[in-house]
Amino acid sequence: MQSKAKSVQEYLDSLPEDRRTALNAVRKVILKHLPRGFEEVMQYGMIGYAVPLRLYPKGYHCGKNEPLPFAGLASQKNHMSLYLCSVYGDKKTEQWFRNEFKDSGKRLEMGKSCVRFKKLEDLPLDVIGKVIARTSVKEYIKTYERSLKR
Repeated sequence: MQSKAKSVQEYLDSLPEDRRTALNAVRKVILKHLPRGFEEVMQYGMIGYAVPLRLYPKGYHCGKNEPLPFAGLASQKNHMSLYLCSVYGDKKTEQWFRNEFKDSGKRLEMGKSCVRFKKLEDLPLDVIGKVIARTSVKEYIKTYERSLKR
């Protein structure tokens, strides 16, 4: 469900308390581990973390005036979602993430980049922090540009 919220706080305020609490906890982990250069934004109707246009003026290929998405956090109809573009774009990071998640004892429900969860306890927050911290802006842009050439 895409939100029309203009700010992260407005987005969070629009959620039921249980979802707001869960997404706020994940958000705090992301912000604590987010490498320098990425910024928190509202993007695609959800909380996003992106490479700002001032650092990557080419923008996202799907929308040249859109900052390059790195991660996203959303409340959907039947679950909450954490989108990890660095996992989708890098097979080595994806394998590392899957192994770390498995080692945590939690059950991973994941599409290409979307980790779905129903409650906060479904996520190993330490693994989420590590995957966010794992890729610098510079590395992420290189991986993204390589993917465009394929």
